[in-house]
Amino acid sequence: MAHAFETLTPDVVLDALEGVGLRGDGRLTALSSYENRVYQVQLEDGSAVVAKFYRPERWSDAQILEEHAFAAELMAFEVPAIGPLVLGGQTLHHFGGFAFSVSPRRGGRAPELDDGEVLEWIGRFLARIHTVGARQDFVHRPTLDLENFAIEPMQWLLAHDMVPLDVQSAWTRGVEAAIAAMSKYSTLSAAPKGQASGTPGIRLLRLHGDCHPGNILWTPADAAPATGPGPHFVDLDDARMGPAVQDLWMLLSGDRQQRTRQLGALVDGYEQFREFDRAELALIEPLRTLRLIHYSAWLARRWSDPTFPANFPWFGSSDYWQGQVQMLEEQLEAMQEEPLVV
Repeated sequence: MAHAFETLTPDVVLDALEGVGLRGDGRLTALSSYENRVYQVQLEDGSAVVAKFYRPERWSDAQILEEHAFAAELMAFEVPAIGPLVLGGQTLHHFGGFAFSVSPRRGGRAPELDDGEVLEWIGRFLARIHTVGARQDFVHRPTLDLENFAIEPMQWLLAHDMVPLDVQSAWTRGVEAAIAAMSKYSTLSAAPKGQASGTPGIRLLRLHGDCHPGNILWTPADAAPATGPGPHFVDLDDARMGPAVQDLWMLLSGDRQQRTRQLGALVDGYEQFREFDRAELALIEPLRTLRLIHYSAWLARRWSDPTFPANFPWFGSSDYWQGQVQMLEEQLEAMQEEPLVV
């Protein structure tokens, strides 16, 4: 069967935009996105917009609208996030079986994460995002926890025979050991919205959720677009409830000394606007482990989309899963180490 996105032709994209009053001049460029389909579209008036077509059956309309409302709330507090345009009185539209939104185009480059000043600047804006995120909870969007990011993905992969038999036992043992190790962090257990179950001092809040360097566009001071110089944050598609440190750890890389230095710069900037709870540092390696497990299930679930076999040809082999076993073993060791200190 053809995948749903195979019906999303350039004509469908242009017709969808025309339906909300935006006439394209025929030029559109596919932007990097695996989960959704995102296009930069040139309009007849000489301007350009970014059209995002959501993957069918991933999010409900209510969950997408919560993302849009969060983006609007951030922008109302002058946080440099990029949210969808209001067209015809709404931000979410439907055409040809797809939900889509339209955002202004913003340029930028990858941030220089080796620069302490850049990290401090990013930390300040993350604190501002979290200050807004703590004002209320998501109602429809899920929580970053063991159930959603480890237990259910493991069960799905095994039920669908995605792990080769020669690796299946070792991989299952590794995931189960990781889940057992992470279970002591009650923050990652299912909890009422706005609370970290059984963990005083650590609360859950609305997050960017996928704050890796590719989702931060950096604009130098001499460029100054509408968002101003510095970082601006894109793609709130993975926004959810979780601990604040989730939006910091993916910006860390290198050995322990390098990660400590990077984290120190982020926290220095963060605490200019909001207190950072050091107890959350113990969650960095468990959160990294959750992402590792979830990533395999994400790839497997998307395999019917032709984009995935084309871009991830190495996925699914015994070598891939043996590599996952090794990384799980490394993460089990990392979770036994003392947390980073800043």
